[in-house]
Amino acid sequence: VQLVESGGGSVQAGGSLNLSCTTSGLTFSTYCVGSFRQRPGKEREGVAGIEADGYTTYTHSVKGRFTASKDNAKGILYLQMNNLKPEDTAMYYCASWRCGVNPYSGADWGQGTQVTVS
Repeated sequence: VQLVESGGGSVQAGGSLNLSCTTSGLTFSTYCVGSFRQRPGKEREGVAGIEADGYTTYTHSVKGRFTASKDNAKGILYLQMNNLKPEDTAMYYCASWRCGVNPYSGADWGQGTQVTVS
């Protein structure tokens, strides 16, 4: 399984970024996928998760600002981030895992992409 991320960068507060995560080596439509982030000095945390049936959840701090989506045919996960805040600054990682498994112990991970909001 491989996950390759793109789309990070530096933006001013209030700006937008769209992260993409292209996967291979898995039956994408049957897996849970999600975006996680690790802020400086903090543990990795879940940002958004999409179950195989498309049900999507968000951590409270990004609700209404971030939108996660997936393209099952292409095997791509997207994270559209709007109205970015300095506290969103982090390394963002995408992950895929068999639904029902704890992603923190059983996921495959992308290499990460840095998002910096000033």
